[in-house]
Amino acid sequence: MTRCAEDDCENEAAVELHIPWDANREVCPDHARVWAQKDGVVPAPMDGHEDEWP
Repeated sequence: MTRCAEDDCENEAAVELHIPWDANREVCPDHARVWAQKDGVVPAPMDGHEDEWP
């Protein structure tokens, strides 16, 4: 199990964020929704978690 890369979040990571101005990071679906609203960020479900991300 990979934990969410966001500080103080204990949830399991399910989405990999491709961030053009920073390193990619693996986050939980809740944080992925926030990040996905930023220009240029591309979210992709991690293997085995496709049903957790639309």
